[in-house]
Amino acid sequence: MECLRIPGSVVPCNYSFPNSAKSNFSNSRVYFAPSWRRRRRGRNGCLRLRGSVLGESDDRANRSSQIDQKKGSLVLGTEKDDSGSIIGFHLIPPSGDVEVAEPPEDVISDEVDEAEGIDGKEEPQTRTTYNIVFVTAEAAPYSKTGGLGDVCGSLPIVLASRGHRVMVVSPRYLNGTAADKKFASVVDTESRIKVPCFGGEQEVAFFHEYREGVDWVFVDHPAYHRPGNPYGDCYGAFGDNQFRFTLLCHAACEAPLVLPLGGYTYGENCMFVINDWHAGLVSVLLAAKYRPHGVYKDARSILVIHNLAHQGVEPAATYKNLGLPPEWYGALGWVFPTWARTHALDTGEAVNILKGAVVTADRILTVSKGYSWEITTVEGGYGLQELLGSRKRVLDGITNGIDDATWNPSSDEHIAFHYSAEDLSGKAQCKIALQKELGLPVRPDCPLIGFIGRLDYQKGIDLIQQAIPELMQDDIQFVMLGSGDPRFEEWMRATESAYRDKFRGWVEFNVPISHRITAGCDILLMPSRFEPCGLNQLYAMRYGTIPVVHCTGGLGDTVETFNPYAQDGNGEGTGWTFSPLVKENMLWALRVAISTYREHKSSWKGLMKRAMQKDFTWETAAMQYEQVFEWAFTDLPYVS
Repeated sequence: MECLRIPGSVVPCNYSFPNSAKSNFSNSRVYFAPSWRRRRRGRNGCLRLRGSVLGESDDRANRSSQIDQKKGSLVLGTEKDDSGSIIGFHLIPPSGDVEVAEPPEDVISDEVDEAEGIDGKEEPQTRTTYNIVFVTAEAAPYSKTGGLGDVCGSLPIVLASRGHRVMVVSPRYLNGTAADKKFASVVDTESRIKVPCFGGEQEVAFFHEYREGVDWVFVDHPAYHRPGNPYGDCYGAFGDNQFRFTLLCHAACEAPLVLPLGGYTYGENCMFVINDWHAGLVSVLLAAKYRPHGVYKDARSILVIHNLAHQGVEPAATYKNLGLPPEWYGALGWVFPTWARTHALDTGEAVNILKGAVVTADRILTVSKGYSWEITTVEGGYGLQELLGSRKRVLDGITNGIDDATWNPSSDEHIAFHYSAEDLSGKAQCKIALQKELGLPVRPDCPLIGFIGRLDYQKGIDLIQQAIPELMQDDIQFVMLGSGDPRFEEWMRATESAYRDKFRGWVEFNVPISHRITAGCDILLMPSRFEPCGLNQLYAMRYGTIPVVHCTGGLGDTVETFNPYAQDGNGEGTGWTFSPLVKENMLWALRVAISTYREHKSSWKGLMKRAMQKDFTWETAAMQYEQVFEWAFTDLPYVS
C-alpha cells in the first residue's frame, strides 16, 4: 500500500488523480533531506543587462511564438522532450486565426525617464524595468488566508507604479459563497490551453482584470470550484492539491507567451516571482522543459519562501504526474529519515516540490532577514537546511511591507476616532470605544493587552494559556481575537467566563474588529515560536500599540527593544523582545512594558511616536526587490 507520512504517523493513501479526497498530508511538515547540490554554469565575466550578455546577439525574435495555420491554434513549440511531452501547449481560439503581437520595442527598454503613478502623480522610476510575473496560490482581495495573500495583493501594485509591467497569476477560486463576488469584475479572455499532466491533458481557461496598473490573471479549472478555502475545508487539506497547483504552474509558464494583454504578450524575457511550494514547479519547468528548447533562455525565477514548514511533499509515484522529464526526478527527490519509515524494505522516497524550487530558482528570498538565517539551521530548516545553506550566495531576506492606506490610524474606516503621531488624543478614545464594545469595564488607565492571530502551536497560544492565571492577578485587561485549534477556542470561552472583568475572547477572524483591537490596545503580544515575517506587529506600531514579541524571524528584525537611556535620555526602540520562548521570559517582558506604561508616561509617549514613524511601507520593500532582480539578471540562469 502506498503511504503518506506526517510526523510520527503513517496515513494510508489511495490516490486517484484528479479528485477531491481529503488529506492532511499536503501541507504537513517534513524533516529530512539528503544533501543535494545543483550544478550551475560558471560566469563568463560579462556584464548582463535585462537578461542579455553584452556582446551576445538578442535572439528573442528567433524564439517568438509560431502560428499553426493548419490547425488554427497557437503552437509554442513542436519539439518533444524525452518523456514525449510537447514543449508548449495549444492555444484554442474561440474562432478564426490568432495573432499574438510582440511587445513594442519602447516597452522593453531599460531607460525610463518619468511616468505617472496610478494616482496620477509623478513618481520616481527605476532606470531598469522588468516584465514581472508573480505566481501565487492567493492574492488579496480576490483570495486570502494569511500573509501570502497580502504580499501578492500589494507588492505587485507598488512595482507597477515604479514603471514595471506586472502580471499576477493565481487560481480563480469559486466556493459558492458571497466570496465569489470578489471575482465579479474579472472577464474571460477566451484563451484556453491544454496542460499535459497527470496522465492526460487538462484544459484551463484564463480570466483577467487590469487594476491599479497590474494584470491580474486567474487560471480557471473545475478543480478550483469547491467549498472551503484555497487549500482545504473543515475536514483538512484537499487530497488533490498537488494536481491543482501543478495546473497553476503549467498555466503560469504559458500565460506570458499566449495572453496578449493590452494588445501584446509579456514575451519570454520575464522575471518570475514564485511564492511558496504551490508555485514552486515554475522554476523546475523553466529549467527542465523550456530552456533546453530555447524558450525562456533569458527569463529568471525568484523563489519567495513565506513559510518553509509547508513543502508540497507527496509519494514518489506522483512524480510522473507533474509533466517533467524522467531525468529530473533527482531535483525533487526526497528521502524520509529511517524513524519515519514503516518497515525494513521501505525506502522512504517521496517528491518535494519546494525542494525542486530551491534547487532550480535563480535567487531565493524570505520575508525577513532573520528568517533567511533561521531556515539554514537544524531548528528552522525542516530538512532543507543543508540545501539552503549550500545556496547562501543567492539567499536573502526582505521584510514585508504593509498597506499604509488600509492600515492608517488617521483615516481607518473601521475605528471610532482617528489620530496620528502628532496628535495622539484619538487613541485614548479608541481604547474607551473598544472597552465598551467588548463589555469590559471602561478604565482608560488600565493597561489593555491584545493578541490577534491563529490559535495554534506556532503562535505560542499554549504559553498564553499557561500565563493567564498568573497574569490575571495583575491589574490589566486582555483581549484575544482568532480562530484555529478547537481546544484553544474552547479555552478562550472558558477563560472569558472565569475573568469577566479582565478577559475577552473573540473566536473568529474579523477584519473590522482586528483594526479596532490594534487601535484600542496599549500592548500587542506575539509569542510566536517562529514567524517568517509577521504583519500584526507592523500594524500595531503603525497605530502606536507597543509590541512585546518573541525574538524570532521577522519579529526580531522589526521590533527594537526599548532603551530609556539612549539618545541622551530620550530613549530609543519601539517595543520589547524576549528569548528564549518560555513563560517566565514572556511574563517578564510584559511586566516591564506594563510598568513603563504606568510609571513613565513620557517614555511611553516616545515609544508610541517612534513606532508610528517607522517606515514599513511596500515602497521600501519594492526597492529592495528591484535590487534582487538586478542581481538575478547579472548571473546566468540555472541550467542542469
